[in-house]
Amino acid sequence: MTTPTVLPHVDAVQAALIAAGLTVYLGGTPGGTWSPPDKFAVLYPDAGRAGRASLADDRTSFTGMVQVTCVGGSMERALWVADRVRQALSGPLTVAGRRAWRPEDQGGPPVARDDDVTPPLWFVPVQYLIQSIPS
Repeated sequence: MTTPTVLPHVDAVQAALIAAGLTVYLGGTPGGTWSPPDKFAVLYPDAGRAGRASLADDRTSFTGMVQVTCVGGSMERALWVADRVRQALSGPLTVAGRRAWRPEDQGGPPVARDDDVTPPLWFVPVQYLIQSIPS
């Protein structure tokens, strides 16, 4: 058995969101002069952790958290992205060589407005617990 890695899990979340028709960025938005779409999602994953699967100390189970920051040009658009994310992550993720649970919605803070960008954007971060074991 091999120790699980985080990137295939992050890739699976990103693939599920893209399949739902969302524009997705990893770890932030492009810098410089860019014109943001009126709605998009940004993934902020943690490194996760490999847990023991047996008394033999095999580190084969994976648990991690992915924050999906849902962004829109209005509060309604940010909430639309949050709804689309929730739908996209309502089933198990597809991670090669692993059986994944359905991502567990951990919620997040209320919608907020970012006036540090022009034009201002609305955002709401939602965290999801992701877990898998070898298949």
